[in-house]
Amino acid sequence: MRYAAIDIGSNAVRLLIADIIQNTGSVSFKKNTLIRVPLRLGDDAFIQQHISEKKTTELVKSMVAFRNLMDVYKVTDYLACATSAMREAKNGDDVVKMIKDEANIDIDIIHGSKEASIIYASHAEQNIDKSKNYLYIDVGGGSTELSLFSAGELIVSRSFNIGTIRILDNQDTEETWNEMKDFVRDNTRNFKQLSGIGTGGNINKLFRLSEEKEDMPLTFAKLRSLYTYLSSFSLKDRINVLGLNQDRADVIIPACEIYLTLMKNANIKNIYVPRVGLVDGIIQTLIEKNLQ
Repeated sequence: MRYAAIDIGSNAVRLLIADIIQNTGSVSFKKNTLIRVPLRLGDDAFIQQHISEKKTTELVKSMVAFRNLMDVYKVTDYLACATSAMREAKNGDDVVKMIKDEANIDIDIIHGSKEASIIYASHAEQNIDKSKNYLYIDVGGGSTELSLFSAGELIVSRSFNIGTIRILDNQDTEETWNEMKDFVRDNTRNFKQLSGIGTGGNINKLFRLSEEKEDMPLTFAKLRSLYTYLSSFSLKDRINVLGLNQDRADVIIPACEIYLTLMKNANIKNIYVPRVGLVDGIIQTLIEKNLQ
């Protein structure tokens, strides 16, 4: 049995095809195929509040390709979610209809709170000490999802319109930054020894660049030194000298700024990077739906 997850984000669209493993009393999944297409829908959505004809065509073509792959892989169930960029595009519903007509894929444009709960469903905390307190941070192109949990229980969750593409396009506001900082300070001040859990493509890349051992956290000091190191290179040199992908080389800097700001305001010294994201949460959501 195979499930598929589609994430239509502000920076990229992703397809994860996963094999579902059923053992006595438990169901898990193993990643089979992951495809990422850097469409940058946020460039249209955050500035024009409209997905252009060019980007719409590229998105529809990507979804047709995803549908063909799902058919070839004999996917039995799927869930497709669109996040911040499609939420803000005034023609988002029209684009969804076009995808349904051309690719026969149903797209859910989800609110930030639902996005946070799906990301949380990825069970990134499974291999981490449940007796401790964590701030779960997912940084995307258009929004940042925050979930605070203690002893395995979700305490509070919130989505903020601060993301890497939004920052690059100068569409982030000081008011939203202050709102996010206040939320973090207000909700974490009573939790001592708070650790972070970071998800998203940028923190995964930062963790690889840190050369930290698997299952070990990334320290605030290490992340800050990585930020200083990466910022010392021009965009061109981050691509040509450091070997970063073109669509990663620019967003990784504002991503660092978001993580560092949140860690500083929550007094977090270590952040764990389990290398999961929205697509993992979608697969887990499908598993739980089909268990009922």
